[in-house]
Amino acid sequence: MSIILLGPPGAGKGTQAKLLVDKRGYIQLSTGDMLRNAVSEGSDLGKKAKEIMDKGEFVPDDVMIEIISEKIQKIGDSNFILDGFPRTEGQAIALDKLLNFRGRSLAAVIELRVDDDLLIKRVTGRFTCEECGSVYNDSFVSPKKDGVCDFCGNTNFSRRSDDSKTVMKNRLDVYNRHTAPLLDYYKNKGLLRSVDGMSSSEQVESQISGILDDKIAAKG
Repeated sequence: MSIILLGPPGAGKGTQAKLLVDKRGYIQLSTGDMLRNAVSEGSDLGKKAKEIMDKGEFVPDDVMIEIISEKIQKIGDSNFILDGFPRTEGQAIALDKLLNFRGRSLAAVIELRVDDDLLIKRVTGRFTCEECGSVYNDSFVSPKKDGVCDFCGNTNFSRRSDDSKTVMKNRLDVYNRHTAPLLDYYKNKGLLRSVDGMSSSEQVESQISGILDDKIAAKG
């Protein structure tokens, strides 16, 4: 089964995708992670992507589609989650063609709805353990012991360069102009389902699980 998690940056897509990976065995296809890996490797694509990402803007469609196509080819028939893709209607149309070519289709597009002001708080306050990748937040979830990761005991944390208030506002503006119209695109296809992304992580997970269980039951 193939699904898309849709929502503005900071809505919790990555957290929910990880839960689906851990509990249901899905493969997470995160274009954000792919691009950040390219940035850390210092490739030509990475250098170009970093300049664009630091401004809170989107990487061009042709680059993203090429990355996703390669990944989908590698995973074969495995269940997967698309996190961060598609972001434009052009990407959505290209994805439809790509999946159709490989004899696959989307089971559901799940939107995480979150208030913009809360998103800015979430994103500008988050920091990550450099050892295990656990995510914390100045306003919501701090380590139990200041400066020490709850899960691995590491004391080194990092913040993303694009997690500033100015960049975040630009990212939300870009999302609302380019990605929000995808909601109508997938609603017209009968694929869109929405969950309350402002609930706790556990409650959001429960809502998503209910959607997926209904899809599995419908398939028989």
